[in-house]
Amino acid sequence: MSTPAPHVPVLLDAVLDALLPTPGELHVDATFGAGGYTRAILSRGAAVAAFDRDPSAIEGGQPMVAANDDRLTLIEAPFSAMNHELDARGLTPVDGVVMDIGVSSMQLDQAERGFSFQADGPLDMRMSQSGTSAADFLNTADEATIADVIYQYGDEPKSRRVARAIVAARPLTTTGQLASVVRKALGHKPHDKKDPATRTFQAIRIHINRELGELSDGLAAAERVLKPGGRLAVVTFHSLEDRLVKRFFRERSGSTPAGSRHLPPAAAGAAASFEKVGRAVRADEGEIAANPRARSATLRVAHRTAAAPWAGEA
Repeated sequence: MSTPAPHVPVLLDAVLDALLPTPGELHVDATFGAGGYTRAILSRGAAVAAFDRDPSAIEGGQPMVAANDDRLTLIEAPFSAMNHELDARGLTPVDGVVMDIGVSSMQLDQAERGFSFQADGPLDMRMSQSGTSAADFLNTADEATIADVIYQYGDEPKSRRVARAIVAARPLTTTGQLASVVRKALGHKPHDKKDPATRTFQAIRIHINRELGELSDGLAAAERVLKPGGRLAVVTFHSLEDRLVKRFFRERSGSTPAGSRHLPPAAAGAAASFEKVGRAVRADEGEIAANPRARSATLRVAHRTAAAPWAGEA
């Protein structure tokens, strides 16, 4: 096996208990990152098809590919495309899918990627390292659009004040500049428990990478690639993601009351494509002490039924 993972995957034991990988099975790691989940699944004897839209993650995973013969396939693509990418390779159906949503520890730790204000770096935030950057968005979008993004994805009650300050300070080119503008707009005090720039950074990152849309499309793609009895395990890190996953599982398991405004018209009367398994799982104090990132993690699990995928998705 290749060298140990540089970052500890969150809720690893619970994810493995949910997936139950065994020799001869094929599982999908929808968010490869540093390869923590993939490495653990491979150690159980199963094969893995792993996705990441970050070319750095795919490059970093090549030694793991070489160390595992033909049991690991790395695919540089967003996980929302997993059904198309796996079909094209003849790798469907699969026995399990794990999704670890949001920014990876590796991306946060690299100042040059621009995801964090802990160290100054370019205002980038692009997971795929291509397309519109955070600087592009903040330096060209109108104030109302910026305010809406910060409010919707960051739960920032003073989003209009922050957006006004950002527009007044343009052009912005570094994470340090953006953090300073937000702190000044919100009256940050050094002893405050949480840096007020956190919410704005989260919101911009989610917007730039279309994270909630990717999650919604990815769940529908997982529904299409899983065989009957296949296991889906999704780890989220904030309430926006968790609500989306919870709603998906509720709807697809037939738990949504008839006439719910959340039920897509195209799916009215569709048979349940998933069965929810257990309750949401969260890290215990021991894991949180060893891996602080686990504090906000929530795992939800469902099993695929034999019903057809819902119409109008993926």
